[in-house]
Amino acid sequence: MSEVTKINNLSHLFEALVGNVNKLMVTPPGYTGVSRKSHLVFDACFESGNLGRVDCISEFEFDLFIRPDTCNPRFRVWFNFTVENVQETQRVIFNIVNFSKTKSLYRDGMSPVVKSTSRPKWQRLPAKNVYYYRCPDHRRNYVMSFAFCFDREDDVYQFAYCYPYTYTRLQHYLDSLERRNLDYLQREQLGLSVVSECVCACPFRCRLHGPIVNHQGVRQKPRHLV
Repeated sequence: MSEVTKINNLSHLFEALVGNVNKLMVTPPGYTGVSRKSHLVFDACFESGNLGRVDCISEFEFDLFIRPDTCNPRFRVWFNFTVENVQETQRVIFNIVNFSKTKSLYRDGMSPVVKSTSRPKWQRLPAKNVYYYRCPDHRRNYVMSFAFCFDREDDVYQFAYCYPYTYTRLQHYLDSLERRNLDYLQREQLGLSVVSECVCACPFRCRLHGPIVNHQGVRQKPRHLV
């Protein structure tokens, strides 16, 4: 392996491991005064969070950079972050500027989800406020922009690509299945992830009851599927 290849591999690994923003307050360009309401505070240091960088374009517009998949800098899709220190009726535009995919369901009417501390149920943003387009200001990468108006100053708002399904939630679900002592479920550890989390396999063995007819109309005996 050449030295150039080694350097490139190390740079890709470094990019993939860069951390999320942590209670990052973003002020307008050139602002030097004390912080105040409407200076948004971004955070993604929580399970399933993803937001690596925030650039304030103006008082109302922000460019957001998502982190790539772990050890794979070519894939950048998921985002999940919170925003606080908002001002009532404050309107903003968030631009997710470094998607790696050219095709997205955002082009066909899908929209991000949002919730807040006083409204903990996920809701989709209105599709009319979401735009997915190729942007000349970002090397013609695809950008997803959405407009939002904050309405409660004391709330913490959370935005995500889609409904998050965390590792912890998955483990709770698997625990609940194990407690049922199902004779067709077995949970096994395959190994550990890069952050030492358990990677499990849960093979199901299901019995099909009743007559089974093949494509020729011939009845067959029930069989086990693994």
